Amino acid sequence: MAKRMTQRDVAALAGVSQAVVSVVLGMGKHAYPQETVARVENAAKQLGYVPNRFAQALKTNKTLSVACIVPDIANPFYASLIRGVQSVMDAHRYDVIVASTDTVRERELHFLNWSAQGRVDAVVGTFFHAGVNDFEPYLMAGFPIVRIEAENKTAGHLPLHNIFIDNTAAARRAVEYLLAQGHKHIYMIAGAGGPAGARVKGYQQAMVQAGLTPQILMQADFSEPTSYQCARSLFRNVPRPDAIFAANDVMAIGVMRAARETGITIPGQLAVVGFDDIPSAGLVTPSLTTVAHFPEHIGQKAGEILMNHLSGEQASPGSTTEMPYRLVKRESA
Repeated sequence: MAKRMTQRDVAALAGVSQAVVSVVLGMGKHAYPQETVARVENAAKQLGYVPNRFAQALKTNKTLSVACIVPDIANPFYASLIRGVQSVMDAHRYDVIVASTDTVRERELHFLNWSAQGRVDAVVGTFFHAGVNDFEPYLMAGFPIVRIEAENKTAGHLPLHNIFIDNTAAARRAVEYLLAQGHKHIYMIAGAGGPAGARVKGYQQAMVQAGLTPQILMQADFSEPTSYQCARSLFRNVPRPDAIFAANDVMAIGVMRAARETGITIPGQLAVVGFDDIPSAGLVTPSLTTVAHFPEHIGQKAGEILMNHLSGEQASPGSTTEMPYRLVKRESA
């Protein structure tokens, strides 16, 4: 059996101390000249040295990994969010472990508890049900959490970092755009939980301001099949909707499929607006008008905040960061 290379072997070949190898191959390459870093990395590569992450975790009390907890890993929005987190973590030699909760509260709590048991150093999460009361025991123990929120929430004295866009204002902007085009019978299809409440509020504000009655159909989830069925039933209404605002792009695409199968033209007979600007929003026919809020950038910001916290550079225990959004006007409205 081949001998397993150790940090001592790497140090001998590189002509440095074992402590230098430990720092350079950990998170501290910035602490040494580039020439020293290159010697250590070349020696490790030449010897085929593979760090023992378990041993490092025992020694440093750090796993060099974080968890990314999302409601639906199949939703392209969350895939982009995870990519953003990972791009930052990769640069710091941290691993990212992904968990999908299917928007179930028990799964959110399970993965939070699992993460805080020493398996990862921190969590980035989008939680549809778990709130600050659920986070508090972990935060009090010093376990940092970055949550992606639908509206402004204060961090308080705990190590809770909030990243949000103003979902209410963004939804209101989308509906105001439909109103400006002369639409009157504007319905909203929304899922339950998560950002739905803030987006419904924005829709209601725009409709009431225009002197119109809000018409909201809440579904069990944010999926394409449920929005498809919901739209099919809506198209039997008299008067029929002349516009539909969907709480996310996946649901908007379900509406568009239902309209196509019913013989309703978009945007001629029906305008459709979504939310998220997932990659397929610009690829469907007609292309989807939607609200973009840049999930990869949100993920990158979450990763940066976590690394600042984990490295001790974060000045205060918690933080609140607002991110931008933009209405993307395409063919569907």
